[in-house]
Amino acid sequence: TEVLREQVQRMIADPRSEQFIENFTGQWLNVRGMQASEPVVDLFPDFDSTLRDAFRREIELFFGSIIHEDRSILDLLTADYTFVNERLARHYGIPDIYGPQFRRVELDAELDERRGLLGKGAMLTITSEAARTSPVKRGAWFLETFLGVSPPDPPPGVETDLSPQPGEAPKSLRALLEAHRTNPTCASCHLIFEPMGLAMENFDAVGSWRTQDAGNAIDPTAVTNDGTPLDGIASLRDLTMTNAELFAEVVTEKLLTYALGRGLEYQDMPLLRAVTRGAAEDNYRFSSLLMGVIQSPAFSMNMKTAEDEEFANVH
Repeated sequence: TEVLREQVQRMIADPRSEQFIENFTGQWLNVRGMQASEPVVDLFPDFDSTLRDAFRREIELFFGSIIHEDRSILDLLTADYTFVNERLARHYGIPDIYGPQFRRVELDAELDERRGLLGKGAMLTITSEAARTSPVKRGAWFLETFLGVSPPDPPPGVETDLSPQPGEAPKSLRALLEAHRTNPTCASCHLIFEPMGLAMENFDAVGSWRTQDAGNAIDPTAVTNDGTPLDGIASLRDLTMTNAELFAEVVTEKLLTYALGRGLEYQDMPLLRAVTRGAAEDNYRFSSLLMGVIQSPAFSMNMKTAEDEEFANVH
């Protein structure tokens, strides 16, 4: 086990782990989806391919720091630092950053909203529509990405277009959603995930911080269906930490899926829980999760199968 631990430490320090970081963040956090994000130019003239690339790089460097420094994966939720170049710093309102190269910056109280994955421009853009934010999409993404809960699809025939009617005064997205929820079929589902999305409403569709929507002050308050009050992004971060074990399970599941090259089946669930529990004793440090995955029978059997296939191909 000591030899294995040394190998794991060497793996996470190896610069070649960049390919893993790119692939893993691409799959789990859908950073690849950035390529398809085309915010409406008239509404978001500041968005361009340079900013899109900077968003993606920020996520890769941030996730990479968790791996290379062997930090707790819970730092993905709360870390008070990020990586920016001049272009991204300007978008976030971080002063005195010049040039195209990325550097690590500390996030003080004034930049508290940027802490962890929830404050990253890539995540906020991917979970928006081209012309506006989407509390529904963001709330569903939050549940799936951080708590491993897949919300149901809308029932067939339900109207999902929230555009204001012709001649109608501009309404905040929150007001449009409230009108949409008068349909009880919609209301029951929306109560599950919409509160989390509303808590993120201070971020616009390209992740800029704002205090108004359609001339109305943004109200980021909501109550989850289990009665937890939310009041903006910091309270949503707190919610993820309250459910730290669920988040750790999600990351473990994604790591196992990546390592095994297949989706997990119900018979893999005891393994998933065992790896997560083992890592909990070490405050969910990345190396603990990786050790648990590598030592698992499913992984070693998978490696043997791969070797057998290679052997068969050679002969």
